[in-house]
Amino acid sequence: MSAGRVLVAGASGLIGTAAVAAFAAEGWHVVAFSRRAPEVDRSVRFEHVPVDLTTEAATRDAVAALDPRPTHLVYAAAYEKPELVAGWSDPEQMATNRAMLGNVLAPLTADGGLRHVTVMQGTKAYGAHLHPIPIPARERAPRDGHENFYWHQEDLLRELADRHAFDWTIFRPVQVVGPAYGVAYCTPPVIGAFAALSVATGIPFGFPGGAIHPVRQVVDARVVAGALVWAATSPAAWGEHFNLTNGEVFSWQELWPALAGAMGVPCAEPRPMSLAEELPRLAGAWEDIVAKHRLRPLSLLDVLGQSHQYADYTFGYGLTTTPPPALVSTVKVKQAGYTRVCDTEVTFRDALRTLVERRVLPDLTGSAG
Repeated sequence: MSAGRVLVAGASGLIGTAAVAAFAAEGWHVVAFSRRAPEVDRSVRFEHVPVDLTTEAATRDAVAALDPRPTHLVYAAAYEKPELVAGWSDPEQMATNRAMLGNVLAPLTADGGLRHVTVMQGTKAYGAHLHPIPIPARERAPRDGHENFYWHQEDLLRELADRHAFDWTIFRPVQVVGPAYGVAYCTPPVIGAFAALSVATGIPFGFPGGAIHPVRQVVDARVVAGALVWAATSPAAWGEHFNLTNGEVFSWQELWPALAGAMGVPCAEPRPMSLAEELPRLAGAWEDIVAKHRLRPLSLLDVLGQSHQYADYTFGYGLTTTPPPALVSTVKVKQAGYTRVCDTEVTFRDALRTLVERRVLPDLTGSAG
């Protein structure tokens, strides 16, 4: 018997894909809204509906056609401008993201059957992209006084929840890591493509951020997906915000040798390089790699999405001094009952291996899989 009926909006993205697999594994009836189908194991059972959430009429019609109607919504969609980091402060981007959530919620709440909604935020909620934040950042802090589409979506969510009597949870994962490609915020395909191009062109595979050693946190997409399943039926999660991390901190320079080992390439000394600028110039070399290793016929930008822009940001490229740490506490979510953690090296190794198995990245280790 199904555990429930969940709609995952933004299902082809990093979090959405993991959510589809996690809910299906727990026996939920899963409907996936996204322009392209989420890439999951063939054993995962779900219904995919191709839809552009920026189009109100198309979204309304897609929801109206669902039978039975979902009782739960996981909203993992986001609209990003082509210039990724600059778009974070763009009013048009904020308005579009609010409208997309509204396009999904309006028809879902029409018949009163919606029970719970989960929406994603992140460390930008604390202003980590704009200024130093308290260490660690905690969910109980007052709303940071900057414009952000998070606030537009949250205000809409609260308004509709009060009107239609459904519960909600908001998660604030730090940098999410998984085997997605062609998305905006996923570093494994960037690292893997850089490694392959390093072998092909002779560019040293050194940490491209340079000598700066910012302390970072990440969270495995599977940890986030588990939290989404937990929140759907756990009253302790309702009406709350929760940070999510792997449960440890790291620096890219110390992790880089492990990444080189996972990809099967020599690890060079740190060498400042803008991946956002340099990788697109190697598109021709990538075509040769695809042919040589019989990879799926994806262009380099098909693999990277906008994540090479984000990589420059998270690697600290161009910084001359170590930035203030942006670390968050996960005490609250653990006290509420969700305690899953993950080793960061395992997170990256598994993501890279899955991308190799899916023939998105080449196997450079000399062994299959």
